[in-house]
Amino acid sequence: MNVIESLIKVELAQQEDFLKIKETLTRIGVASKKDKTLYQSCHILHKQGSYYIVHFKELFMLDGKPSNFSDEDRLRRNTIATLLEQWGLLTISNKEGLEGLAPISQVKILSHKEKDEWELVAKYNIGRKR
Repeated sequence: MNVIESLIKVELAQQEDFLKIKETLTRIGVASKKDKTLYQSCHILHKQGSYYIVHFKELFMLDGKPSNFSDEDRLRRNTIATLLEQWGLLTISNKEGLEGLAPISQVKILSHKEKDEWELVAKYNIGRKR
């Protein structure tokens, strides 16, 4: 299976939901509590008219870079996509790609009002050349 086929394809209810999802994903990830840093796990990708929820390590693979995308990463991505669906921000198109979920305890979710107290770090920037 190629990388694109393994991504979680989603449908947006409205076009403006893209920016809501993008912002929400900046507040979901893996936390380092000692220095209040949150590492963003997933991004929303718009490619060839379709939308996908992708783990940042999958984006490295799409770029042809080395990546250690693990089962744990996949399960965390699945949990985050499922949460976004439960919150009414999107509909998952390919549920068959969602085998297994990570425990919610493995995902840190910051409320909008908490985000200024944390350093939010994205390990991948879509659309930026380095």
